[in-house]
Amino acid sequence: MTSPVLICGSVAFDTIAVFEGKFKDHILSDRIHALNVSFLVPSMRRDFGGCAGNIAYNLNLLGGKPVPVATVGEDASDYLDRFSKLGINVDMMRVIPGTYTAQCFITTDQNDNQISAFHPGAMERSADNDLTGQKAAWGIVAPDSKAGMIAHAKRLNAQGIPFIFDLGQAMPLFDGDDIKQMIALAQVLCVNDYEASVVEQRTGQTMAQLAQKLQAVIVTRGGEGATLYTQDRDEHIDPVIPADIVDPTGCGDAHRAGLLYGLTLGWSWSDACKLGNLMGSIKIASRGPQNHAPSRAAISAQLHAQFGLHLP
Repeated sequence: MTSPVLICGSVAFDTIAVFEGKFKDHILSDRIHALNVSFLVPSMRRDFGGCAGNIAYNLNLLGGKPVPVATVGEDASDYLDRFSKLGINVDMMRVIPGTYTAQCFITTDQNDNQISAFHPGAMERSADNDLTGQKAAWGIVAPDSKAGMIAHAKRLNAQGIPFIFDLGQAMPLFDGDDIKQMIALAQVLCVNDYEASVVEQRTGQTMAQLAQKLQAVIVTRGGEGATLYTQDRDEHIDPVIPADIVDPTGCGDAHRAGLLYGLTLGWSWSDACKLGNLMGSIKIASRGPQNHAPSRAAISAQLHAQFGLHLP
């Protein structure tokens, strides 16, 4: 039996519309100061998303016990119903009256250029969602409002619950002192290679130096795998070649779910990272962050074939 994991972060809807043309043919550079354009988008889909939602979804696939800690709006009933039907605990998904759930509206053209608008909605109230008193083996503070991320980190630390600090899309909100504050509260730092370079620049410390203050630092590198830094070594974690490359949206969240599941099982850092890499490779072969649905047995078979490991 695995223990609960507190997944602090955003829950959002992503609406993706496809324009069957090219923006450059309709946006005139000499008229950009008075922009007024309209696009016909015959293809559109709405995805369940947000970092906490995506991590919880993937952890549930593995047989873990995610408890997403997030604020949502009055329009989140279908999200809450879906998670409840999947067996995910939604007790800490707090509905904020008079608000919408965070949502991103994305229009993409034939060249894969995107025009996006993001409405934070209920996410701005995430700091009010107090997790004090919740029991968990591990937690994660994933991208959310800055106030929410800091509040969750302090509450997890005060309760002695080890957690991963996942900077992600919240990177523009955190300066060097903010990052140092979060690292002082966390046990693990997870970033991709670009975020790692920004963290090093803002803190004035390398990933190896930061690992001396933590249990581990994990830097994901897409198709090149990941690098694991601990206090006494750094280790390359091999990538898993995906069945197809369709959509990278949510791959980092899938990786975090694999990592967390390994940690709840008491696996080594190396083995937990291997499961993280596998989950990211499974996700990238599917469009949208929560539309892949491999069986647990299939995940275990792939894990054994790639790394010689089994899910219990």
